[in-house]
Amino acid sequence: MKYTCTVLSVADIHVARTFYEELFGLEVFQDYGINIAFTCGLALQQEFDWLVGVPKESVLSRSHNMELAFETEDFDGFLEKLAAYPGLRRLGDVIEHTWGQRVIRFYDPDRHLIEVGEDMKMVVQRFLDQGMTLQEVSDRMDVSVEDLNKLLLGYTRT
Repeated sequence: MKYTCTVLSVADIHVARTFYEELFGLEVFQDYGINIAFTCGLALQQEFDWLVGVPKESVLSRSHNMELAFETEDFDGFLEKLAAYPGLRRLGDVIEHTWGQRVIRFYDPDRHLIEVGEDMKMVVQRFLDQGMTLQEVSDRMDVSVEDLNKLLLGYTRT
């Protein structure tokens, strides 16, 4: 079994594609007109009701039961880019989670919830640069030293 992608229902494939390309720099892998797949594993589907065989009125908007999560090494730069994006609806302001990661949440044009946060490796490095030991960072973030080392060494999931 292999996970292949997440498919989002969108009202206008062109508006959604532009949003994800401009704001996140996503690259299109496949373009089938009303279905677009990005290289990262995200796909957009116009006419989602037709695709999955459900009544159009049963396709919900802004259900608040999932979010797309992105991380960036330049969080402050992304916030500037976000502020300049027209008509964007935020869920709230920037927050800092108890583990130290700053994040912001907002909606895409189809009201899917998106979170963009600091790259976790950058959060760990920020704490180390402040003079904390790896054990202190582990305690602060409630993450094992082993997992922090994986993060710092660039371990990726397979």
